[in-house]
Amino acid sequence: MKATDQYFDGIAEKFARNIYGTTKGRLRHLLLLEVLTPYLDNRTPMKVADIGGGTGIMSKAIADFGHCVHLFDASEDILSLAQEFVSDDENIQVFLANIQHIENLSTYDFVVCHAVLEWLAAPLDTLAGIYHKMKPGARLSLSFFNKDAALFGNALYGNFDYIAKGMKVKNQVRLNPNNPLSPQIVLSSARDMGFDVERISGIRCFHDYMKEKQLSDEQFSQLLALEKNYMEAEPYCWLGKYMHFMLKKI
Repeated sequence: MKATDQYFDGIAEKFARNIYGTTKGRLRHLLLLEVLTPYLDNRTPMKVADIGGGTGIMSKAIADFGHCVHLFDASEDILSLAQEFVSDDENIQVFLANIQHIENLSTYDFVVCHAVLEWLAAPLDTLAGIYHKMKPGARLSLSFFNKDAALFGNALYGNFDYIAKGMKVKNQVRLNPNNPLSPQIVLSSARDMGFDVERISGIRCFHDYMKEKQLSDEQFSQLLALEKNYMEAEPYCWLGKYMHFMLKKI
């Protein structure tokens, strides 16, 4: 069966709860903001494309810095949640669009593509398409599900049969990424395309390996500080459940 891109129509509410209504979702968002803030703060207002922007959490955060954000997503159900969430923000516009069919990326100063590639049938081809459409000097904030971290975590949990099957199962859970990516492959591909890699960060380098994930407010604050301290330090950054690359088209 030919692989296809995965969208979230029919499970939008479940997606929002599982991704954004959890400690891990909150932690991911805060760590991504930690990486993005130097590129967004005290800047002349930019035109930003949030590709696969989902329910608008990141778009809203970027707009709060004073930038104009266009949120694109391929799921009508997800976009209905986004429309409701950002309805009072004049700096955000929402568009229904498949990632491969966004043709005006050359008009944006900054492109955000977080947790999208791992849901696509041809992620590296899509990344190349984004590169070719971007204007020189524009930046791409790229985050994706880390295949190496997924393997490491499954080994810790004793899921040896799952690993032996290539971490693929017949009945794939719809909220599990169907195409996780090796950071080194993405890194090499991005450089070959012509991107300059400005910054490499691991997102949730510790949280997903913890035995106890029910944290008090104090413990969460301590974990957040730990994650921030080590998110760019080797070897920890490569164990992030998600990787983040700040890329610039030369």
